[in-house]
Amino acid sequence: MLALSRWTGSGPWPADTGVAGAATVSAGLCLLVVARLQFALARTNIFTFDEPGQLVTSGAFRVSRHPMYLGFALALLGWALLLQSWPSLCVAGTFVLITDRWYIAFEERWLRAKFGQAYSAYAARTRRWV
Repeated sequence: MLALSRWTGSGPWPADTGVAGAATVSAGLCLLVVARLQFALARTNIFTFDEPGQLVTSGAFRVSRHPMYLGFALALLGWALLLQSWPSLCVAGTFVLITDRWYIAFEERWLRAKFGQAYSAYAARTRRWV
């Protein structure tokens, strides 16, 4: 994103977004760490294409079914705001789109197949992103 913003320039922005960008990056990284620690405490797999070991539904996972992806998305959005770069904002949006359509779709099919009704009930009460 840094190289892209330097190559393309930033373009006009409505306001200084430094504080909002830093806060968004920080929130995203905190969410990533918290969700990762929850997986570690549950002793479950973190890798997308490996079989899930446990269904984690508490903590950050009570608010979002995919808080780690949400954390990455927030961090990317924050960097785009810090850089004041429209192309970087497009990178963040592309990340969300690909993650939602490819990674999350894959994971949710696997979770539904492995955990059945428990996952379906969790998905019914917990939003995919926020």
